[in-house]
Amino acid sequence: MNLTLIILVVIILTSIALNKLSSKMGVPVLLLFILLGILLGWNDTSMMERYGVVETTCSTALIFIIFYGGFGTKWSTARPVIKESAFLATFGVLITAALTGTFCHFALKWGWVESLLMGSVVSSTDAASVFSILRSHKMGLKNNTAPMLEIESGSNDPCSYLLTIVMISLLKGESMGFEIVWKVFAQLAFGGLFGILIAQGTLLLLKRVRLPEGFSSLFFVAVALLSFALPSIVGGNGYLSAYVAGIILGNSDLKDRKTMATFFDGITSLTQIVIFCLLGVMVIPGNLLKAIVPAVLIFAFLTLVGRPVSVFSILAPFKKYSGRQMGFISFVGLRGAASIVFAIMTLNPNVSLENDIFSIVFCIVLISMSLQGSLIPVAAKAFDMMDSSVDVMKTFNDFSEAESVSFGSLSIKERDKWAGKMIKDLMLPSDVQITLILRGEERIVPKGHTEIKEGDKVIICSRTFSHGGDINLIEHLVPQDSHWIGSTVKDYPKKDNSILVMIKRGSEHIIPNGNTVIKSGDVMFILKQ
Repeated sequence: MNLTLIILVVIILTSIALNKLSSKMGVPVLLLFILLGILLGWNDTSMMERYGVVETTCSTALIFIIFYGGFGTKWSTARPVIKESAFLATFGVLITAALTGTFCHFALKWGWVESLLMGSVVSSTDAASVFSILRSHKMGLKNNTAPMLEIESGSNDPCSYLLTIVMISLLKGESMGFEIVWKVFAQLAFGGLFGILIAQGTLLLLKRVRLPEGFSSLFFVAVALLSFALPSIVGGNGYLSAYVAGIILGNSDLKDRKTMATFFDGITSLTQIVIFCLLGVMVIPGNLLKAIVPAVLIFAFLTLVGRPVSVFSILAPFKKYSGRQMGFISFVGLRGAASIVFAIMTLNPNVSLENDIFSIVFCIVLISMSLQGSLIPVAAKAFDMMDSSVDVMKTFNDFSEAESVSFGSLSIKERDKWAGKMIKDLMLPSDVQITLILRGEERIVPKGHTEIKEGDKVIICSRTFSHGGDINLIEHLVPQDSHWIGSTVKDYPKKDNSILVMIKRGSEHIIPNGNTVIKSGDVMFILKQ
């Protein structure tokens, strides 16, 4: 166990180093995790022994990636392009899969079902890779291109998954005729319905039940897993459900939404590391050599024909997208985590294949992420899609529209200078605003002529201090035998560049002044530079 923990630490530290290297090289960091997985390799286990663990782990990890794909989507920026994005995520996937399957059948002489299975597996695009590049390069794009790419790449995995399981069912001889029609209907209907119901049920529960402090993120982990598991039991598309639930919850008025966005950003980063390392572990180097030629041919067809035909045929009828924009959107269709996770499903011992689809897809993803990924900034300039006035970070829910602000409260006492004065006479700094006055049970929205009275609790708003790297908040417990007990704060020794900002006494939080008496058990919060 100790060795396993050490290896885990090495992987995490290596991933941090690789992330810095990735930002300098312009190559998606996930590609480097794949290479790390290949180096780790399990040489003492067979492919079938690895399959069960890797397939379950990667499929579960993909739930969080897709859930957060919806959770992090800002509906206000996505709404203007939702129709086009939805068509790309559904019909675009179908067209790409059909064209790629046709190419495999006629050019590579594969059987029809196996050809369409290959097309299905690689028909979705990878949101994580695309937006890691857009974020790291701060690439503002013209004409709502970033929101369109976000919605399409975040929502097209469920359609690709649906096509993949239908093709696998055909290969296993499990589905024919009406069964296929029902499978497609159940996947879409139950997946979408359960996503909506679980999201609405979650919101209703949060209105009636207050979660223990610090448990919000853990609760939403359970919600993400439930949104996948419940519809899957009745034949629904769990990934579609997770995405729908995520987009509803992410755009709802949640108390800790920003905190949870940060939490899930970390979780998805970790799950991506796990997925790509495990995918690298699944690789047999000798099989990759055999897969290179068909992988290059399929990648070339996808990039030059399949994806462009799909994008142009869907966006051209809208008549508001230039050829340059459609060309750039076509180019940005990276293949990533979902494609390889779906390819793992083809390793099922009950699926008989003539071609090594997993190794071929693995090579396609390597080429796509390394070649296409590194060329996205170049392509944006070549297609004249860069717009310096657009902030790509505003595309995401974890971006704060306004400058970060903080709230504080002041209790007005009898001798306070504010008592009896109107707000307009206080001469507040321009960065400070009184936002609310609590007077007993009354809540007063203040105006200039509002008078502040003794006993009021005044809520103030100011800009958050954001340059505190050299400022530390130190907690100091006053022990029972301290000789300072009974003394006042003004007599307590002060060190240079430090100030006592708060005393916690049981459940009470005291903002001290010079006459505040120090008591046993007090926790003193000292701000020190």
